[in-house]
Amino acid sequence: MSTEIRWFDAVEVDDLWEGDILDVEVGGEQVLLVHLSGGELKAFQGVCPHQEILLADGKWDEDSGVLVCGGHNWEFDLRTGTGINPAGCRLYEYPVRVTENVIQIGIPQDGRSHYNRFSL
Repeated sequence: MSTEIRWFDAVEVDDLWEGDILDVEVGGEQVLLVHLSGGELKAFQGVCPHQEILLADGKWDEDSGVLVCGGHNWEFDLRTGTGINPAGCRLYEYPVRVTENVIQIGIPQDGRSHYNRFSL
């Protein structure tokens, strides 16, 4: 049985330039929007799985696709959501689409919070 997805408007495409990241709150959830070099859009949980620090406040290297959390220097590949340091953790990924020049994020309507936690 698949979970219903509800689509929420986040920002206009022109408000998130290629190579940028942006923190948005949609559908009651903190989301990190990523416009990767090459044009692909991604959306991940907006807080670090370690101590729930806003990921958008971290250091983003658009060339490598790596974001370093400002809390304790955890590293994530924002092309996939995979944790680099430490390995084994992963960011929750939301579906993304563009409709009439607006970036929309799909939030599962399953009554849960959508973020992964990870402890060392």
